[in-house]
Amino acid sequence: MSQQSSKPEAPKSGGWIKPAVEYGPIVLFFISYKIWGLMPATAVLVAASVAATIVGYLRAGRLPWAPIITTAIVVVFGLLTLIFHDDTFIKMKPTVVYTLFAATLWGGLLLKKPLMERLMGTSLKMDHAGWRKLEARFALFCAGMAVLNEVVWRTQTENFWVNFKFGSIFLTFLFMATQLPMIKRHMLPDPAESESKGAAGE
Repeated sequence: MSQQSSKPEAPKSGGWIKPAVEYGPIVLFFISYKIWGLMPATAVLVAASVAATIVGYLRAGRLPWAPIITTAIVVVFGLLTLIFHDDTFIKMKPTVVYTLFAATLWGGLLLKKPLMERLMGTSLKMDHAGWRKLEARFALFCAGMAVLNEVVWRTQTENFWVNFKFGSIFLTFLFMATQLPMIKRHMLPDPAESESKGAAGE
């Protein structure tokens, strides 16, 4: 009984960690920018990213590699922005993160070891073909976001870029929503459900 009761807690904890680590600092960055401007908001982003990562680790006992790498890049580019008082670094940070993720995902596909399947396979039961499709599409999404970030920060105002950075949260959710039909087509049957149906048939 104790083992069964502990299993549902892991997805719940993981579900809290992912948005807190990935999106919480961006929300605080957006709010801080509207109040104080870019440099103070960058300091808030660095502090919030580190704090979210630490809290997430203490809560779950471990963290996926993606938020850890993202936090490290935020700290490096954020500190460079503050030290040199040059907003180029913080504006390029999303480009670096998206490019790194896209390259890593494509690398997993080339090695025929989809990274997303290894990271999420315990919580999302799909066949191998489905994981390859999802990873390829997510890699393309990351590459597209990297290019889009470069276009936006180089051609638009600072305020427009900050709004775009905040809006990238919704773009990510929208992208994942468009993948739901494909995910459903490649979902594997639940063994427990299959056994219960078989028992009912007998």
